Amino acid sequence: MRIEPHAHDPGRWGHSMVNLAELIVPLLGAAGARSVLEVGAYGGDLTGFLLEWAGRVDATVTAIDPMPQPALEAMAEQRPDLELVRETSVEALEHLPLGDAVVIDGDHNYYTVSEELRLVAGRSEGGLMPLVILHDVGWPHARRDAYYTPELIPDEYRQPIEENGGVFPGDDGIRDGALPYHHVAAREGGPQNGVLTAVENFVAGQEGVRLALVPAFFGLGVIWQTDAPWADAVAAIVDPWDRNPLLQRLEANRVYHLASMHVEKVMVTRERERNHRRNLLLLKLLESRSFSLAERISRFRQRGEPAFSKEDVRRALFDE
Repeated sequence: MRIEPHAHDPGRWGHSMVNLAELIVPLLGAAGARSVLEVGAYGGDLTGFLLEWAGRVDATVTAIDPMPQPALEAMAEQRPDLELVRETSVEALEHLPLGDAVVIDGDHNYYTVSEELRLVAGRSEGGLMPLVILHDVGWPHARRDAYYTPELIPDEYRQPIEENGGVFPGDDGIRDGALPYHHVAAREGGPQNGVLTAVENFVAGQEGVRLALVPAFFGLGVIWQTDAPWADAVAAIVDPWDRNPLLQRLEANRVYHLASMHVEKVMVTRERERNHRRNLLLLKLLESRSFSLAERISRFRQRGEPAFSKEDVRRALFDE
C-alpha cells in the first residue's frame, strides 16, 4: 500500500498518523475490522490511506471532523465510499455506529479524549469495545492540553491557555520560538491535563482493558479488552513495540531536534528581518541630503577625516 507521510508535511514534523500505518493496518487485520470510525480526519492524510485499505478488504470508513480541510472535502466529494460527518467528536459519537475499530486523533486535550473514550465504552454493543487506536499519547500532548476551540471545553476542564505558545521538550512552560500551537496549556503536567492522562485514567477505571503505548511519531496508543476474541492477535503485534526503550530514546531525540530546528529557524528569520530593516535605513541614509551635510560638517570639524561617511555606509551594506 502507498504511504506518503510527507505529502502534506513539508516541514517533516511527522504529525500524521499515516506515519504509523505499518502498525495500524496489521492491528485492524488482527481485530478483523470491516468498519473504521476515524475521529479527527483534518486534511485526510490517514483517511485516504484507510480508504485504500478498506477497498482491499471490503471495509467501510467513516470520518468525523467539524472543520474538514479542503483536501478532505474534495476527497469526500470524489469518493462515495467515504462518509464524512461534519460534527464534533462528542456530537458524532452520541449517534454514529462505532464500527469494529475507532481511530482517535481529534482535539488533543483531557476533556475531549475522556469524553470520546467514555462514549465509545458506553455505547459498545454486547459489552465488547471496538479496537481503539489513538494518536498523540506522546510528547507534546501526553501531559499538555491543546484546544481547537477552547470555548467548547467546560471551564473546570480547561487549563490556563497560552495563545500561540511554543513548546519544547523538557520545558514544562512556554518557550519563545519553540513549536507553536494556537491554544495550548500554559504548563505541562498535573491532573486533567493531556491526552495520555485521559487515556490512563480511562483504562484505570475499566476492568479487563489493556493499554499499549508505541513511542514513535508523537505516540500511538492501543486500547482493547483482554477477553476479546482477537485480543491475543493484537497483543502479539504491539508487544515488541509497547513502551520500547529504544523507540523511546529515538522519539525523544527526534522531537528534541525537531523543536531545536524550529527555534533556530525562528531566530534566523528574525535576524534576517532585523538586517532587512537595517539595510533599508542605511539606504535611506545614502540618499539623504541631511546625511551628506552632516558628513561635510564632520569632515570640517575633524579636519579632513569625518567621524562617519557615506563610504562607511556603503561598506556596511555591500561588503558583508
